[in-house]
Amino acid sequence: MLSRVYCASTIGVDARLIEVEIHMSPGGMPKYFLVGLPDRAVSESSDRIEAALKNSNAKFPGGRVTVNLAPADLPKEGSAFDLPIAVTLLDVSGQIQTNKLKETLILGELALDGKLRAVKGVLPMAVEARKKDLQNVVVPAENGPEAAVVDGIDVYAFSHLTEVMEWLKDGNTHMPLDVDVKKMFSRNGEGEILDFSDVRGQQNVKRALEVAAAGGHNVIMVGPPGSGKTMMARRLPTILPPLTLDEALETTKIHSVAGLLPGGEALVTQRPFRSPHHTVSDVALVGGGSIPMPGEISMAHNGVLFLDELPEFKRSALEVMRQPLEDGSVSISRARMSVSYPSRIMLVASMNPSPTGDWYDPADPGGASPAQMQRYLSKISGPMLDRIDLHIEVQKVSYEELSSKSKGEPSASIRQRVIEARKVQTHRFEGIESVYCNAQMSTKMSRKVCVLDDASAQMLKKAITSLGLSARAYDRILKVSRTIADLEGASDITPNHIAEAIQYRSLDREGWLG
Repeated sequence: MLSRVYCASTIGVDARLIEVEIHMSPGGMPKYFLVGLPDRAVSESSDRIEAALKNSNAKFPGGRVTVNLAPADLPKEGSAFDLPIAVTLLDVSGQIQTNKLKETLILGELALDGKLRAVKGVLPMAVEARKKDLQNVVVPAENGPEAAVVDGIDVYAFSHLTEVMEWLKDGNTHMPLDVDVKKMFSRNGEGEILDFSDVRGQQNVKRALEVAAAGGHNVIMVGPPGSGKTMMARRLPTILPPLTLDEALETTKIHSVAGLLPGGEALVTQRPFRSPHHTVSDVALVGGGSIPMPGEISMAHNGVLFLDELPEFKRSALEVMRQPLEDGSVSISRARMSVSYPSRIMLVASMNPSPTGDWYDPADPGGASPAQMQRYLSKISGPMLDRIDLHIEVQKVSYEELSSKSKGEPSASIRQRVIEARKVQTHRFEGIESVYCNAQMSTKMSRKVCVLDDASAQMLKKAITSLGLSARAYDRILKVSRTIADLEGASDITPNHIAEAIQYRSLDREGWLG
């Protein structure tokens, strides 16, 4: 006797359809074989399944049982195979009679009492089910909203194995789950307590962060402790444009695969903000491991990755970020597979200007010397700095600004200007794949889009010559000046736009420490 059930396994942020095949030969000594490159969690499933079946008024079949997870050459990992194997055992042993298995994807982990536990990666698996023209998806109740986001399939969410058995026998007793995606996005931003109106002073920094948000540019803030670098970085997501549905699905898939999607949450509707500690390992930051998993740079996809105290991070960890920042994706190769995780982020970094935390002051004999400051800054490589578009000097806030009762401009007002600038860029890059804002332009594209008049070209030439900027820095200035022009609603780049963009390359200037 032979039975088949569909389930799925994730590879990167995508999924692959898996067939659970069970052949049962009655009689003889009871034996259970599980093949198809299962990992430890899958290999241990037989004990969980046997206990769950017995506690659900069902029987674990006797005789010789062979379970094959096809395709056999693809490694299988995780606990999502428990429920499909249990259902296949029920079908092959004749304990259920159903015609639904040919059109149903089944996922879920089983507790010993038959309850269904949530599993990782349900969203990409539901997307794969739709691609393969399957009609139904059966998942644990906690994963139900996540799977129901996908259109074109009927999602059934259950809490116990007995409910799944009842549905397979008579589908009329359960209705497919329905979620309101528009309502989820309508709640986007509700209850936010962070706002730029809380920031006193620092008008030049807030202006630079507005430019960065409008063009999706990477930023580094350099200033003494207590000047508000972290405070402003944490408020940056409040001025970024809201996530689109496509961006929300991309982001949710990554969080789902990593198992970090909050229980009961269907979508990530707010831009991620990730802030790893400086002791983070290379693998935790970029992704990888024996079983590849996304790292912090991918968890921040379509959002902000904030690296506080940048020189304290291991140089090797920062260097492996260079290519993902350039390409917008992380490729991880292993002997049996190669996976790719998206990493289209805004990198926001902060640092002190010296080991003592203050700028160079000739009148302060106890302060850091220029040599100490240069040694401290040299922990960050030139190629890494070249990939950061805006370098911002952050000064301490005066007492008058701190004690002022007048509030700054709220995030909502800044966000509206950012949204208008992004609309211009969306129209500009319409039909171009993987380019949504100015920061994502290729070198060839930036030369075509960022056309300069004679005055602007002469100003940029003088800056490049005197500061000794690299070719990558030249491209960064062009892109930032284009964003400044977009914020003003200007069709052409003028010398004023170039001048402001050059001011955001302070770490490239000779003598900037003094």
